[in-house]
This record gives sequence, structure tokens and C-alpha cells, in this order.
Amino acid sequence: MSKNKNETDSLKSFVLTEDTISPDTPLREEISLVAKFYAQEIISKQGKESKIHIDEIASGVAKFYEQIRKIIDWKDDNTLRRGAIERILKRRLLPKIIAGSFTQDDAFNLAETMTEELIRGGYLPNHEVPQSRVEMVSKALSKYLYFLEYSIHSYGITNVKKGNNVTIFLIEIATCEIEEVLTRPAKEYGIMDVMSKIMCERIKVEPENILNKDEKLDLIKVSVQRKLYHLDDNYITYMYLRRKYPNWGNFSQEELKEFAQDLASIQKSSQEYINSKTCKKFDGIVSQYSAVFALLDDVFDDLKDVPNNLEKSINDKSLLLSMIRDNYNERRDTLKRKLRNAAIFSTLSVFLSNWVTFYLIEVPVARLFYEEFNLLATIIDFLLPALVMFLLVIFIKPPEEDNLDKVLEASKDLLYDHAEYETYDIKLDEDTSIVGQIVITSFYIISTILLFVGIGCLFYIAGLPMTSVIYDTFTIAITFSAALGVRNKSKELQIGENGKFTDFLFDVFTVPVAKVGTFLSSKWKEYNIIAIFTNYLVEVPFVAVLDFIELWSKFIKERKAEIK
Repeated sequence: MSKNKNETDSLKSFVLTEDTISPDTPLREEISLVAKFYAQEIISKQGKESKIHIDEIASGVAKFYEQIRKIIDWKDDNTLRRGAIERILKRRLLPKIIAGSFTQDDAFNLAETMTEELIRGGYLPNHEVPQSRVEMVSKALSKYLYFLEYSIHSYGITNVKKGNNVTIFLIEIATCEIEEVLTRPAKEYGIMDVMSKIMCERIKVEPENILNKDEKLDLIKVSVQRKLYHLDDNYITYMYLRRKYPNWGNFSQEELKEFAQDLASIQKSSQEYINSKTCKKFDGIVSQYSAVFALLDDVFDDLKDVPNNLEKSINDKSLLLSMIRDNYNERRDTLKRKLRNAAIFSTLSVFLSNWVTFYLIEVPVARLFYEEFNLLATIIDFLLPALVMFLLVIFIKPPEEDNLDKVLEASKDLLYDHAEYETYDIKLDEDTSIVGQIVITSFYIISTILLFVGIGCLFYIAGLPMTSVIYDTFTIAITFSAALGVRNKSKELQIGENGKFTDFLFDVFTVPVAKVGTFLSSKWKEYNIIAIFTNYLVEVPFVAVLDFIELWSKFIKERKAEIK
């Protein structure tokens, strides 16, 4: 049976009764295979291989610093560790990039140092990471060091901007591969593959011949990665490149050179692909059912302590549905806490950023144009962006109470192997009149301009210098973008679409501004003054202090052991 996307995208009109689900309906085979593979992965980690150990005293100090970083450089939970990896890479590679060359030992030394720093900062568990992972990270890094050296020599000083973009791209992709090697997300990869396959079966594309099965599956994989685990563009790009280049982990020398020669175009084409209009068409359907697979992930986590019984437990229908219900309730409670923390940390991040940018950018620039800040203007400059962020986030609510029933019905429908099932139509070549497109686009552009003018007027009325009016207006746009990101995360348990008129109005007034903020964030991230300040002027001496504490602690322990 099939239904039109415009009529019933959600499950509001689709209720799967108990009579529809036969007691003999088996769990999908792919889910059982993921359970089996995940159990084997857990058992393999329990081996006697040598593990990396870090001094607890230095680790405690490092963890405290990382908590401060969460406020200064606020990120989503799934990007915090990668943010730390990226900072380490930039800090350690900067002297080598300036020199323009790398030695054979650089990859291993960097891999070892990075792994130890991540454990010390609490991003990886102490005394659990096998020593062999360092060799694996080193092998992955050697590829990127080759690309970096090739890029430096290719662009040099003739095209600094292009060379800088490629360098940042390589570091971001390297960060993703390093995290993959160190954490081995077997469960997450398995669940993403399962959801992609199920969605590929359920989604019907019109016209049918516009995409073949492999093309459709690949586009759905991108949507699943974006909507199920909220992976950012860097990680999605990395996974796309791994699919596109089957020998990614074992490039030959010739393949390395070919890839390096085409780095700029590869960067552009891969980012265009994962953000293409065709790919985004699948996001709407995938997001409506991602809650089922997120809860399946939670069930796997609950059963990881008994890996030998994991596959059997997953195949117990009553147990699985009961655990999905329990995890839903737990996630809903956790979501409330996350939203509260998001409001606090994001607001603090904006407030602290204002302190730095106010004294380093706004005041000096205003004085260049012979303008000054009065007391009211200063207060508004500090408080308004932080207040906007707080208000946008604090009013975000978790799903309604009746959403649990929808989750359970969708779980029965998607996780079990039915002869007949719900399908969803997507039209990739929707006919829209040119006049209609012009009218809608014009209205969108005009409304965006009016919203920015309105925001700017508030700052102007408050008496801010014109330079700060412009700067703070675009800062608000970035704030809107971050707030909408949090709002999207709040819908992680939502099944179907929420058709509330209040949500529509909220989107009308926030999406245009947030889109501009997203663009600015992507273009300005390499010029993040706070990140540069903390990464080089703070982290370098701080890491040196941590190294000294670790050496001193080791020295004291050795002297203590000599006392009889």
C-alpha cells in the first residue's frame, strides 16, 4: 500500500493494531546480524591486549579544563570529542605545516600523543583503549600527512585561500577517521545500515527511473546519518568518501597521488552531494522514523553487559518492545535535562563570546569611526544576544504524551518482517510554476531583509555604534542558527510531523535569519578568535603543565616505591 507524501507523511492517520502484528512475525534478519556482530565486538574488547594508561592526577586537571571548554566552545555532545581531536591536530600540525614537510615518525608520534591527550581529557576511557589502536591511528594519519604536504607544495603562496580551505578540509576529515579508529562504532554503523535498507524499501521515488537502487540507497544513507545520529557535514562527507573510494584505508601510492591532485574538486563535489536538493528530499521521511532506531540503539546499550545473550534478547518481541518503551520514557526525561543544559551552556557561550569580541573587535572598530559606547548600549550589547539564545532554547519542549503509542506502533511496523508494509512516496521532479517560484522566493527574500532590518533597529535604538549594529545583527543570526539546531535535536523522539500552527509561525520568523547564520558560521569558523586564542595561547602552555604534572606524579610514585 502506498500513500502520497503531501497527504500523510506522519503516522497520525496510521494506527497499527495488535491484530496486525502476528506473534510469529520475525524480527528483521539484518537487526539480528547487527546484534550478533555487536556482541562479537564487545567480546573482542574483553581480550588481554595491553591497554593505554594515563596518570589520574593529570587526567583530573585535564577534565576540569575540558569542562571549561564546553562553555567557551559549546558543541553538541556527538562533536565534543571530535572537537578535541581537531584542536590537537591543529596545535600539533601547525609548526609542521609552516615548515612544509613531515617526517616518517610524525604520524606515529602524533597518534600516540593524541590518544594519550584524549584519554587524559576524559574523551576516551582510561586503561581501556588497546595499545594497537595507536598503530591504526598512525596508519590513517600517514595518508593525511601526505595529502597535507602535497597541498602545501601545490598551492604555496600563490593561492593561500584555496590552500587554507583544503588544509582545513583534510584536518576535519582526518578527525573523523581518527575518532572512528579509536571508538570503533560498530553498533552505530550497523543500525545506520539497517535503517538505510529499511527506508530504501519503504520510500518510493517518482518517477521510478530517475534513480537506480544503489543511488537511492546512498542518498538515504546520507539522510540517515544526518537525522538518526545528527552527524555533521564533516562526518557525513568522510563516510561518503569511504563509500566512493573502496580502497580508502589502503590507498596505493598512485591512488594517493591521484586523490591529492584532485583535493579541491573532491572537497567541493562531496559537499555539494551531501547537501544537494535531491538528498534533502529524503530527510523529511527519514527524520519522522529515526526515533525507532535511536531507541533500538538504546536497547543494544542496555544489553551490552551480557553479549552472549544479546542476539537472543533482541529476538524476544515482548522484551524488545518493553525495553523500547522504557528507553523512550528515559530518553524523554533526559531530553528535558538536555534542553535545560543547552539553554544554560549555549547562553553562557554567547555571553562569554561577547566579552572577547566586544573588547577585541567592537570597541576598536567603533573608535576607528570616532564612535563610543554608552552604558545602556554596552549592557544591550552584552545581554541581548545571550537573552535571545536563552529564550529560543528555553521554550523548546519534548514530544507530546501520545507520542509513545506512535513510537511503539512504528517499532512493530519497521523492525519486524511483514509481508505488507507502509510505503512513502517522494517526488523528485515536482512541477512548480515559474511564477509561483518567483513569488515565494521574493516573499522569502523580502521577509529576511525585513527581519534583519528589525533586529538592526533594536540595536540602533539602544545607541550602539553603527559598526556594532551591523556586527551584532549578524551575531544574532548565528545565535538563531545554533538555537534551531537545538530545537531540531528536541524532535529526536517525535514520530511523524508536528503540524502545530505555533511551530509554523516560529519557523517563519526564525528560519530565514538562521539560514544566514548557518552560512556565516560555515564561512567564518576558521576565523573564530576565541578558538584561536584558547587553542594556541592557552592550550599549548596548559598541555605543557599537564605533561609536567604527569612526569612529577610518576617521579613521586617511583620515590615512594623505594621507601621500605
